[in-house]
Order: sequence, then C-alpha cells, then structure tokens
Amino acid sequence: MTRTASRQSYLTIRWLADRAYRADAFALYAYFRWLDDTVDERLVDQRERLAFVARQRTLLAQATAGAAPTDVSPEEALLVGLVRSAQASTRRGEPAVGGLDGRSDGLLLCLHSMLDVMDFDARRRGRPVTQDELDDYTGRLAIAVTEALHHCIGHGRCSPHDETRYVAVAGAHITHMLRDLAEDLDAGYLNIPSEVIADRPVSFQDLHTPELRDWVRDRVALARSSFATGRRCLAQTESPRCRLAGHAYIARFEWVLDTVERDGYRLRRSYPERATWRGGLTIAADGARSALAGARPAARRTRGVPKPGPAERSANRTVG
Repeated sequence: MTRTASRQSYLTIRWLADRAYRADAFALYAYFRWLDDTVDERLVDQRERLAFVARQRTLLAQATAGAAPTDVSPEEALLVGLVRSAQASTRRGEPAVGGLDGRSDGLLLCLHSMLDVMDFDARRRGRPVTQDELDDYTGRLAIAVTEALHHCIGHGRCSPHDETRYVAVAGAHITHMLRDLAEDLDAGYLNIPSEVIADRPVSFQDLHTPELRDWVRDRVALARSSFATGRRCLAQTESPRCRLAGHAYIARFEWVLDTVERDGYRLRRSYPERATWRGGLTIAADGARSALAGARPAARRTRGVPKPGPAERSANRTVG
C-alpha cells in the first residue's frame, strides 16, 4: 500500500526507518492512507463517515485497554498491531517519549491525533470553516506525522520537546493544502477560511483573484518561516537518519512553494511534476543539501533555538 501510494514514503521507510520499527512505519502509512481514502472517497454520507471514525476510536480504546477486538478488517488489524507495539515498548521498560512534555507515548499520541484529523474531515465536507478550525486541523495532523517520524526513525533518541517540535510538519501541511486546494475544492473541501471568502461560493477561477493571491502569498510566507524553524529543530535532533528524513520531507514541500511563487501565487489544478523521476531527484538533492547545511549548526545545538519571529510565532500557535 505504501509503495503504491507514495514512492518517497516507501523509500524513506526502507532506507531510513529503524529496523525494529520498520514494520510499524509501513503499518502507520498504510492505515492512515486507508483511513483518508475511506473518508474522502468511499463514504459519501456524513453519517457513514462519522460512524466509521467512531468505530476506529472504539477499536483504539479497546486495544489500548488490553482487549482483543474481533471482526476487524485487515486494515483495522494494523491499528490493533500498532497499539500492541506501543504496549510492548512499555513492557520493555522504554521511556514514553512524545508530545511537548516529552513524557507521552508518541505512537499512541500519533494514533489519537490522526483520528482527530479524520473526524474533522468527516464533518467539514461541503461547509465553510474558520481559520481557527484550519489551524487546529493542521496542528493535530502535525502531531500525528511528527510523532510517527520520531517513533520509527531514531526511536528513543534525543529530540526537542518544545514549541518547535511540530512546526516543520505544520508548514508542510499548509503547503499541502495549497497544493491540493483546487482538487479538494472539487471534492467539497474548502481550505480557505470563511473570514477570507465570507459567504460567497468559491470556484477554481476565484483562486486567481488579487484577494486570493494575497492570501496565498501570506500562506507561502508562513510555510517558509515554519520550515526555517523546523530546520533549527532538526539540528537539535540526535539521530542523523531522522534529521535526513526531516530535511527530505521539508524539501518535498518547498518544491511546491517554489512553483507557486514562480506562478505569481496562482494555484494550479495539479502539480504532476513532483511525481516524476526528475522531480523526485530534484527533491532528493534539495533534501540532501538541506541536511548537509543543517549538520553544521547541529554541533552547536546546546546553545538553544533563536527566538522566533512574528511569522514563526504564528506557526507555533497553529500547533499549540
């Protein structure tokens, strides 16, 4: 499932994930992909979508309590297996390392956060959403992806647990929503806050108006600032493989920002170049350069993270 859905994710897991947690990494990606596709594409009725997410929450609660859920699909068995993996870590005496306090179980936090994301998606199709709702949405997804990364790559190694922990992935999600805005609009998901569009309906042509282009410019600037903060956070991450994975992830989305800027902040219907071999090699090269540049200040990570600027504080609020 991972190889089919995302070549980059598949190769990242194969090359960079800890051997002991590689199966967890594939299970996380496959389960999340199945969740997202089911909510977005297979269930068209809101009641069915909400019932589906509620079932996943029930399975997670049962597995966490030590029960053995029955009558589960192969995809739901992945969820149960991931909970068992988190519990096995506890039995081995591994410390719980996750969240801003550094004392939460990162894998369980990841699973709960992703179900929060799916619950929001199940409810919001076809209706306007506020900036606060979108910020919360981005924050929960950033928690899920970041904790998955640290669980599977450089497991147990030192990493920041301050307000910068989730900012890089928040920037990636801001970029992701810009990249897919036209496609999501066709599917009934509006990733432009109601404060910007008021009550008027939005079409693809509206994305090229001066007002919407100004909004896109602001989102690009916020994502750029988030990635700058994220790189400083990665410089304090002990695992070299985790740092490399983080820089590659950032490079994947900075490529989109570069394209949006070249287009004068006019969003396209799609960005197929990113899926080509040439695009993949460009992203890989950018990620490697970013990682090498980040390795130099890593030796100075004990000096702390510089005080964030106004745009970075906005990104911190997104995940706070």
